[in-house]
Amino acid sequence: MPQYEHQMLCRIAEQPLTPVVDFGMQPLGNGFLTENEISNEYFFRLQLGFSEESTLLQLLRQPEPERMFHNQYPFFSGTSSVMGTHFQTFATWVIDSGFLGDDPFVVELGCNDGVMLKHFASGGIKHLGIEPAENVAEVANQNGVMTISEFFSESLAESVLERHGPADAILAANVLCHISDLRGVIKGFKKLLKPNGIIAFEDPYLGDIISKTSFDQIYDEHVFLFSAHSVQYAFSLEGIELIDVQAQSTHGGSMRYILANRGAHKISSSVEQTLRQEQKQGLHRIDTFDIFRINIEKSRKNILAELNTLKQRGALVAGYGATSKSTTILNFCGIGPDLVEFICDTTPLKQGKLSPGMHIPVVSHEFFQQNPPDVSILFAWNHGREIMSKESAYIEAGGKFLTHVPHVHYV
Repeated sequence: MPQYEHQMLCRIAEQPLTPVVDFGMQPLGNGFLTENEISNEYFFRLQLGFSEESTLLQLLRQPEPERMFHNQYPFFSGTSSVMGTHFQTFATWVIDSGFLGDDPFVVELGCNDGVMLKHFASGGIKHLGIEPAENVAEVANQNGVMTISEFFSESLAESVLERHGPADAILAANVLCHISDLRGVIKGFKKLLKPNGIIAFEDPYLGDIISKTSFDQIYDEHVFLFSAHSVQYAFSLEGIELIDVQAQSTHGGSMRYILANRGAHKISSSVEQTLRQEQKQGLHRIDTFDIFRINIEKSRKNILAELNTLKQRGALVAGYGATSKSTTILNFCGIGPDLVEFICDTTPLKQGKLSPGMHIPVVSHEFFQQNPPDVSILFAWNHGREIMSKESAYIEAGGKFLTHVPHVHYV
């Protein structure tokens, strides 16, 4: 288990990070496992640090990429109809934006199962998906999306440029926050991008995470928690500027950042408006994260109090959605099978396994329907509206959903 003998540096500013929140030893967020694998389960210290220079909130240490993204990666974006609609809208925005030239070439990092790029493929637009998880990349190719299974890097950008030419648009959704070598990625973007091309990526937004105390967004894969300030700083080092920001409702609150080579396009007024709002919220100040830590501790206390009350009443409690986010909640709060009997999930790769760290059984949605709990913890709270619609019969029969965002309450 790694220890911290020296102060870690910001991955962008290369200045010492100030530790702000410590979640202790944590397993991989998507590290669902069998009983035979428990003895070799991997843990690392999940600790957040803040750079006052880059205003970038980040993990002090992140596991090796190969531990997190591999040929048994259990997440497929296309399984959510809401996300499918979102990515269709994202693709349509890119196509209609006016940024694409004649015979355009579109590249997407972390294209997953091709849920967004398929809309370019169906329109005959030249494209390339880059997806490091082999099993997911295979599904994307089966879906008619040209995909390679690689980790994006500056050298890969050179290879893509040589083979396919420069890109009109480089896209990513819930990907850049996963990549530790952000500086290398940005250098690769700079090489691959056409002079008038754009970069458009979206990730969970730091402003929403702070305001909602959604600390479950913090796990091994999310090495960065971005704000407009930190994105502007990081990309400016390579001559790329932020030209627009668009708030998104996905993942409990995300931000889409649109960037381009300096001077290539007009900068939207939304950039300055967002920067001013972030200053008002204090996303550039370290004391904001002291308050964040206190709110996280209050949330943990309230979650445990409610679960212990339910246990005393003899209520059957289950989890809904074996998400990466649930791993942080369960392990940080010390919630095991004594408080949560099972977690239901629709992903076959997770069913029949145990949750990372706390080893709660993961069951199918059919099992949930046959054994309805009195209370379900809404681990997939960011899909709450979709789930509420799907589980109307469960709710009408008296089933309840419990969430911790923005505070512990029943939905």
